[in-house]
Amino acid sequence: MKQSIKVLIVDDSAFMRKSLSIMLSKDPKIEVVGTAHNGKEGYELALKLRPDLITLDVEMPIMDGLTALKLIMKDVPTPVIMVSSVTTEGAESTLKALEYGAVDFISKEQSFVSVNITNIQDELIKKIKSIIYQKWSYKKTRNLSSTNASINNSSFSLPKMRYNAVALGVSTGGPISLQKVVPMLSDKLNVPVFIVQHMPPKFTKSLADRLNGMSKLTVKEAEHGEKVNNNFVYIAPGGKHINFNRTGNDVKILLSDEPSTSLHRPSVDVMMQSAISIYGKYLLCVIMTGMGKDGLLGVTELKELGGSCLAQNEESCVVYGMPKAVVDAGFADTVAPLEQIANKINSVF
Repeated sequence: MKQSIKVLIVDDSAFMRKSLSIMLSKDPKIEVVGTAHNGKEGYELALKLRPDLITLDVEMPIMDGLTALKLIMKDVPTPVIMVSSVTTEGAESTLKALEYGAVDFISKEQSFVSVNITNIQDELIKKIKSIIYQKWSYKKTRNLSSTNASINNSSFSLPKMRYNAVALGVSTGGPISLQKVVPMLSDKLNVPVFIVQHMPPKFTKSLADRLNGMSKLTVKEAEHGEKVNNNFVYIAPGGKHINFNRTGNDVKILLSDEPSTSLHRPSVDVMMQSAISIYGKYLLCVIMTGMGKDGLLGVTELKELGGSCLAQNEESCVVYGMPKAVVDAGFADTVAPLEQIANKINSVF
């Protein structure tokens, strides 16, 4: 393992460059080796300095972040965390950046106009370390599929039962990974699908709209009070927990700020535990790429009832954290590469 993680900061804002430098320099294992004012300078410094990781602004003069990202991935593939504005345009640009090979992103407003600046700093440092220590590769980020389809337990089938809903949790690497899963889901499922993707507000709406345009099922950002329908995919909105309530034969979505103490909002655990209260063991759980262990508590409760869980394998994860927690606990009924997840789900409906 290297002595320090060398980071290059690319941003046209002097305030942002300084803020990021101060944040990252507080960790002894991270070294800021350079800063750049625009994409062209950032690309040139990437070639010269060969950093371990780059933070890259989206909107910059001379050369914007997306153009620089494409050049970096072509000539000097390096893990990149985008620094994005929380606007609809910013969210769409970020999703494009993730498609071009960026591994993750942070939000400018969320990160730097926040009373919880220390929490944001800790989260950013954790992201950087997780990405680097996972031995990031451009091929992994771009292809997001295992070269060995039989690895781990991927040949195992999910238990056959009458599943009444699917709950899917995902974080780092999720937006592009979901494009390999949701559009492949069959319209014969005839159950609702609930997704928690760790993202800030506005980003989840853009993600839902993008997936909806690619999918047989209707994909939308979940709304408070709406009735749950079969063959709909509901993505929890950034900044809100998604819960469920049954009234007669109808299940309705409840969005909430509570619990405010959870590490993530939306939280996979909160979503799963509420879904379990409605669907019991007939909820199929899917845990995909992401940092940390959000979802483990929910899966634990589901397995105690006799429910089933599908986990993404290490080789196809951008960060093997959330699935690893489930696999290490012995709760994964099957472990599959990203490219097989949709087929595994379809096979039990």
